Amino acid sequence: MKLINEIINQQEQISQWRQDLHKIPELAFQEHKTADYIETILRGLDVTIHPRMAGTGLIASITSGKSDKTIALRADIDALPIDEKNELGYCSTHSGCMHACGHDGHSAMLLGAVQYLSKHRNFDGTVYFIFQPAEENEGGGRKLVEEGIFTKFKIDAIYGMHNWPGIEVGKFATRTGALMAAYDVFDIQINGKGGHAAKPHMSIDPIIITAQLITALQHICSRQTDPLESAVVSITRVRSGEGYNVIPQTARLSGTVRTFSAAIQENIIQQIQQISESICQAYGATCTINYRKCYPATINDEIETQQAIEAIKTVVGEDNLILDNPPSMGSEDFSFLVNECQGSYVHIGNGQSASLHNDHYNFNDQILTIGASYWVTLVKQQLI
Repeated sequence: MKLINEIINQQEQISQWRQDLHKIPELAFQEHKTADYIETILRGLDVTIHPRMAGTGLIASITSGKSDKTIALRADIDALPIDEKNELGYCSTHSGCMHACGHDGHSAMLLGAVQYLSKHRNFDGTVYFIFQPAEENEGGGRKLVEEGIFTKFKIDAIYGMHNWPGIEVGKFATRTGALMAAYDVFDIQINGKGGHAAKPHMSIDPIIITAQLITALQHICSRQTDPLESAVVSITRVRSGEGYNVIPQTARLSGTVRTFSAAIQENIIQQIQQISESICQAYGATCTINYRKCYPATINDEIETQQAIEAIKTVVGEDNLILDNPPSMGSEDFSFLVNECQGSYVHIGNGQSASLHNDHYNFNDQILTIGASYWVTLVKQQLI
């Protein structure tokens, strides 16, 4: 590895930032303590701090030289509604909230890069550092786009990074094209006819219809989607009824759809509508469907991904670059940003930790200097 020596020497400081952030996790758009903590550090550095966006979003910049070239580096800052089960000296102090996805580490790595670049301006252009709120479910990236981040700031390319449990420490994974899936959710309410459980023939049982519908919806991927395409339809919640002897009036099922292709996504939407209405009609019931497109797929641009690859090779060597890692069916709201601007997203190995969104997950502090060195190297190679 060719990590930057000065960043290696700042390992203890960057780790302290990470652990401090881990203690104060906050949910989407509520990251007030988190943003204040990050801003306090930024104010101690020679950087320009811009007005906040998306409520708690922080943007800082450094300009060096005369070039009008720019690059943006993005980290997410929000946490998850999970009770932490770790026994650490820096566990969450906010009950029911935890940094279970490593956004504390992402923020600390970016702070490490800001600190270095504020002292060593051996690049030509402007770097924007984006500390984005509300990545988890609430679409903070979309909010930044809606508030005009790409009209307020001239950004030529934007880059993101996420830790990845299961990938060895010191390794990175990325690919051109689809990296992470689109994320949609849906609710289907089945409207039947309630009655006494002893007289089912006088009712229209929405629970029986729900059972048929759950099975039928699984055929969308297995029989209505090209086997060479990737798609997931998962039913994750079913709610109906209160009593043992009552056939309820309604039932409600909810789920998620994951796709990479817009055409496959639209086909699944049509299939959910058609299958739901047909099955309900066959039983004499009706249904209402609420389908919501949440996050688009994260699609890496070719040129920017090659630039990320070159920076990775410089920092950890070609042998530690994984290019054949399959795309993830998980989603990421960096997609809103890269849909509006050329860019690329990479995964940095977190080692054999608990999985993301797990109550025993912990960001691996060993990778902080690796990630910060990657950010700095990317800037130096792009702004020359």
